[in-house]
Amino acid sequence: MKKVVITGNGKGRYQQEVNIGQHQLLADEPESLGGDDAGPSPMDFVLTGLGACTAITLRMYAERKGLDIERISVTLKHQRSPEGRHQVHRIVVVEGNLSEEQRTRLLEIANRCPTHLALQQPLEVNTRLETVSPCSN
Repeated sequence: MKKVVITGNGKGRYQQEVNIGQHQLLADEPESLGGDDAGPSPMDFVLTGLGACTAITLRMYAERKGLDIERISVTLKHQRSPEGRHQVHRIVVVEGNLSEEQRTRLLEIANRCPTHLALQQPLEVNTRLETVSPCSN
């Protein structure tokens, strides 16, 4: 399992370096929230994970079943309901020659991608705070 490490980079009020194995990304908040918009917001990363998982899961299923699919595109939007609940709207576009039965099955598969299932379950996050004292010279 890859470890994800997030560290403030000191280049902006909220900018964070994101290290995932050999991959380096940047996270930030939009200007409207006091950031520099130098990278995706944390919620953008959540949506990215769900969208990528959806597309990859559908591609794997299509390959396994020999479906005639040219391209899969996933568009996501996050908003909060008036009651304060998080809502994600996901649109999946599948380009290919598919029957109505195959399209119905693909929708079922999209709703069973691992990230979708994880987000719909109660999620346990265990947090431990470690403090480091600055070195004195």
